[in-house]
Amino acid sequence: MTKKKMLEEFAKVYGDSEGVRVFFAPGRVNLIGEHTDYNGGHVFPCAIPLGTYAAIRKREDSKIRFFSLNYEQNGIIESRINNLKYNKNDKWTNYPKGVIDQIKKLGVAFSSGFDMLVYGDLPSSSGLSSSASIEVLTCFSMIKLYGIKMGKIKTAKLCQKAENEFCGVNCGIMDQFAIAMGKKHHAIYLDTASLEYEYVPIKLDGVKLVITCSNKKRGLGSSKYNERRAECEAALEMLKESEECKDIKTLGDLDFETFERNKDFIKEEVNYRRARHAVTENIRTIQAVEALNNNEIEKFGQLMIQSHLSLRDDYEVTGLELDTLFDAQSKQEGVIGTRMTGAGFGGCLVSLVKDENVDAFIENVSKEYTKKTGIEASFYALDVGGGPRELR
Repeated sequence: MTKKKMLEEFAKVYGDSEGVRVFFAPGRVNLIGEHTDYNGGHVFPCAIPLGTYAAIRKREDSKIRFFSLNYEQNGIIESRINNLKYNKNDKWTNYPKGVIDQIKKLGVAFSSGFDMLVYGDLPSSSGLSSSASIEVLTCFSMIKLYGIKMGKIKTAKLCQKAENEFCGVNCGIMDQFAIAMGKKHHAIYLDTASLEYEYVPIKLDGVKLVITCSNKKRGLGSSKYNERRAECEAALEMLKESEECKDIKTLGDLDFETFERNKDFIKEEVNYRRARHAVTENIRTIQAVEALNNNEIEKFGQLMIQSHLSLRDDYEVTGLELDTLFDAQSKQEGVIGTRMTGAGFGGCLVSLVKDENVDAFIENVSKEYTKKTGIEASFYALDVGGGPRELR
């Protein structure tokens, strides 16, 4: 999407495009470290070139108007800057409204409302963080439009809080952090407990990052995401009854040996398996970053595969569609690693595929997946993208 096209579309909806500014925020893909962000573990996401665009202009009054090119049937959705309330009927606009609400709680007084036109090229409900993308996009736009002083980490925290409190989704920090802090050709090695992070160069010589969307729709709030989170929290509380684990704050504090020594404190077997995934996935993420730093791309790929198996067997968040794709992809020539990414229950897989095998990989996996599920998958061969920006 170009700035020119966004301005044209804005003029069609709102009359003209004088004084309109255009912003972009990416989506993200998590290379490894799934369902660890709310368990105090490590994650390894990167921004991608797909994302969300906004054309925006201040108004003279306090009205705010939203229009999405992706949901034209909803028309213009109106609210007021001084009366922001969650409304199910306002659909996607609750995400930007939640962000503005959080900015206001910091003591920022908005002098006026605005008109906003949005377009996203992220597949909806794909696990590529379309909700976090529009949250960070809104915050970044408000910072630039109204001269608000706010750093990138503060932006990520504020957007997470908006989704937690305004939208009622108990998400972790990873998505907003990865998008707000995105850096071209780098992934972010993030300790979600401390928010300490480092940028790790992604050197994929002769290898492509391929995202496969299952096109099975899922919603984070309506999925079993919150249930998994509660199961991990229950396991953590049981582990704290052990003398050895009484001082731990998160499952991410545990090494595997300590966890196994104290596993009998976890009464329910299902909670044990959920916690085992959180602990082992954190270890895999640490090992994967080490492997990448040592240019051991094959080892990185093996850890991706182990991650998917743990998400399938211990965390049970994959399902027929993702597992069908995983099985089809695992046997293709040139596949270094593949795994589900995102919350699960539909969504996407992320794969590392040798350049010369990408076309055959897409063709073969596509055929097998459609034959077994009746659904057509979507494929994206991507580079690692940068963070939010204004289009000039």
